[in-house]
Formats: sequence, structure tokens, C-alpha cells
Amino acid sequence: MKKLMYICLAICILGFASCQKKETKKEETKSPMQEKVDEFAMVQLQTDLSHLSANEKELIRVFLEIGQIMDDLFWKQAYGNKADMDTISDEATREFAMINYGPWERLDGMKPFAAGFGEKPQGANFYPIDMTDKEYNDLKDKNKDNLYTIISRDNEGKLVVKWYKEEYKEELAKVDALMEKAITLAEDKGLKTYLTERRKAFQTDDYFASDMAWMDMKESKLDFVVGPIENYEDRRFGSKAAYEAFILVKDDKWSKDLAKFTAMLPQLQKELPVEAKFKKEIPGTDSDLNVYDVIFYGGDCNAGSKTIAINLPNDEKVQLKKGARRLQLKNAMKAKFDKILMPIANEIMVKEQLGNIKFDAFFSNVTFHEVAHGLGIKNTINGKGSVRKALGNQYSAWEEAKADILGLYMVTSLIEKGEITNITQEDAYATFIAGILRSVRFGAASAHGKANMMCFNYFEDNGVFVRNSEGKYVIDFAKAKQAMDSWVALIIKVEGEGDINYATNYNNENGVIRPALQKDLDKINGANIPKDIRFEQGKKVLGL
Repeated sequence: MKKLMYICLAICILGFASCQKKETKKEETKSPMQEKVDEFAMVQLQTDLSHLSANEKELIRVFLEIGQIMDDLFWKQAYGNKADMDTISDEATREFAMINYGPWERLDGMKPFAAGFGEKPQGANFYPIDMTDKEYNDLKDKNKDNLYTIISRDNEGKLVVKWYKEEYKEELAKVDALMEKAITLAEDKGLKTYLTERRKAFQTDDYFASDMAWMDMKESKLDFVVGPIENYEDRRFGSKAAYEAFILVKDDKWSKDLAKFTAMLPQLQKELPVEAKFKKEIPGTDSDLNVYDVIFYGGDCNAGSKTIAINLPNDEKVQLKKGARRLQLKNAMKAKFDKILMPIANEIMVKEQLGNIKFDAFFSNVTFHEVAHGLGIKNTINGKGSVRKALGNQYSAWEEAKADILGLYMVTSLIEKGEITNITQEDAYATFIAGILRSVRFGAASAHGKANMMCFNYFEDNGVFVRNSEGKYVIDFAKAKQAMDSWVALIIKVEGEGDINYATNYNNENGVIRPALQKDLDKINGANIPKDIRFEQGKKVLGL
């Protein structure tokens, strides 16, 4: 009997071991495409709606319907017929195509990843694929480069210009009916005016009045960023705006906490660690800086990587008259912090300094990056005109570098003044460095990527951090402050003097991922840490 029991036990153990091997084998055989899908961590877009009125909750339902139409319109613009994705037989590949709004990987140079699909057209679906530059240049129509037109061919094959209101007439008719319903429901005066003007804009392709109304919308608990807005999808000419939608719920407490800081910008400008001649300009104090929870992303803003802050409108005529609004998306930031930045810090930073990696520091660094665009210098001191003009194709990278480091400078200064009390300067520095490691995984090709690398390499060259024997980062906080100040001074000097030669040479040498960092990034990627997030969203998730 005892012998029989041992035999049974042995069989069970062998069986369990066999199951374990099968399970391990199953994990090991996850397809490369499924691994790509898993690079986007799933997040539920939720927030507390209990303080909203019945009308405001109904408004959200209407906004969700409009947002879905924006999503469908973006599919048309970015790819064409969304139903084509149903022909992809592999489930993971199909899912990855839905994340990317087409069979091209947005975080890897738009490379095709599904069989049967070629390269993504540079002009997406805004122009005929076979259109030559000569044809476009020969087209005599003053509206051909308008943000809200597409170029197509007539029955004879000639190029013609069509307004969005004509091309997407069917979808926009549905939007019109829903906007009418939303206007009726809106209780806040500013929101009602904005929705009224935005409704007209969809039907006229003239968005100026609605952008102006959006700038005046200060008190509403809800915000609805909707329409054809950014022009990144048009990689051929950068002329066409893509449809998108954000639905936002305002966080009053966090917004009020931030409001007081904009009044302090002139004083912070005076205290910049640069020569007096570079800080004579007086920054504006009318910046609209507010905090929201985002409950829906649709269309362009949902394709590939997800934004965690909004700085609009893009129309320079509106900016000159009204400025800009900066909207911080707190729950999306928190998701990226929890799912990506903190796991990266655990992988790469020394244990003793992990306590300095904090969400409140991440939030402050990201928020003040946006504000910092208003500090520093806009016009050169030596007659070369605006910094933008003087630095030419170097401007974007250096301006983003300026915003990165001046954002950190502002955070640490406000901590020093006792205005920010929920984090320390050490928290700000450590989280800033971990944040660079998060964002540089998208590569160093873009202006943001170049800016990240110039800052990272400047910090490393100035001893802000070293790698210990285990390859973990150890930060010298005293050197971090010194390097921050000297990097601020260098950037503002380059911008103030409009020194394009220095800017170009420095960027070429330092705006790159060096071998040691690439090793760190390989280690991070090997730990299966997500690169970005995607969303479960809508009425069901919100409990509506």
C-alpha cells in the first residue's frame, strides 16, 4: 500500500513538472507580433463623475458618439478602408494594426508589419498615391495647401481640391446632429458658446471663431477637444489636419494649485542663471494652465504613442490674440508613470535612490516643460531676428531642450521658495533622469528625442550620474543642480546668439544614443517593460 502511494506521488510530481514545462514552453513561444502588442499596456480610462450633473453626464455620452466618428474619420485619412484590417488572419497582427491605425508601426519609422501591405504613403490618404511633386506644383488652386482640404482626382484623372466638409459630408452630418444635441445639454455658458462655434466650423472648415471661443472657456467642468487639429499625419507636405477627439473632466483642486505659478514667471525669468542680456524679455502671465482626467482618446491622438499634455490652439492668429491653453492629462500621466517609468527606475536605478522617483515629481516636470516654453529668449540679441529664424532646422530640438531643462529649473526653484511642498529637489532630479530613459526609447530622431539625448549626455559628461558595478545609476544631486544651471545657461546663450553653427555641431555630436545608454535601453527592453499605453474606454468603463 505504501509502495503504491509513493508511485502515485511520483506520477503526480512528474505530471506537475510536465505541466510546468508546457506552461514555460508556452510562454517562450509567444509570437513576436504578440510581444509588440504587449508593448502597449492596457489602461482603463476612468475618473470620478459623481460631482457632475445629469446634463453633464449625458453630454459625455454625446461626446463619446462624436469622438467615435472622429476616430472613423481618422482611419479614412490615415489608411482608407478600416475593414481591410479584417483580412489580416493573425489575431495579434490585426490587434497591432488597430493600435497603429493601419499596418505600419508608428514607433518604428512607419515600417510595414503585415504581409500584403507596402510602405505607408508619405501623404497618407490626403493625396493620390501616384501624385508627383510636379503635378502638385502645377495645380493652380489657392486652397491646395489648406489644412482642411484633400487632393483627389476627377473622372479625367486631373487633380482637384476638395474641402473636408464635402469629402466627409456623410459623417459630418451625423456630427452636426450630435453637436446640436450637445449645445442643448450644455449648462456652462463658455462650453455652450464653444460647441456652437465648433458646430459651425465642422460645416464651414473655418475653425478660427471656435478656437477663440475655446480660449474663453474657463469654468466648464468638461472639455471637448475635437476636430481636425494636428498635421503630423501628412508627412509629405505637413499641410493637412487629422481628425481627433479628447474628452476631459477638470480636476479643480490640481488646477487651482497650478494657477498661482503662472504669476511667478517674470520673477523666475529674472533669476535664470544666465547673463542679464539674455533675460530681458518679460514672459506673459496669462497662460491657461489646468489639470484634467482624460476619459476618451479618438483618432490622431490615439494612434501609436499617447500624449499626456495638450498645448493648443495651433492657429498663430489665435495665439497672438489669446495665447494658448495648456491641459495636463493627470490620469494618463499616472498610467505612464505606473506602467512604464517606475518599472524602468526599478530596473536601472540604485535601490537607495528609488524613493526619489515619485509621480508628483513626474507630474511637475511634465507640466512645467510646457510652461517653460514661455521663459528664456524669443529674439536674438545680435540682430539675427527671432530665435526660430536664426536657428532654422535646429530650432525645434534646442527649443525642446530648453523646455526640458527650464521646466526642471522652475520646479526646483519653486521647491526652494516653498511654493511646491509635496516633493524635494532630489525627487525632481531623479525622476527627470528616469523620465529621459522612458522617452528616449522612442528613439533620438525627432526634435524631442534629440533634446532628450543632448540633456542626458550633458548630465553624464558633467558627472550627474555614474553606473555602479551592477550597471545601476547613482545620482550625485549636488552635481545635478550645477549641471542644470550650466545647461540652462548654454542653451539660452545658443538661442540668444542664434548660433546655428554651434547648435548644429553640438546636436550632431551629442544628440545621439551612445553605446553605454544603448546597453541600458537593451536591458530595459529585455525586461519586457511596456513602451506605451492603450485604452479600454467608453460608456461601460465609465459606468454610464
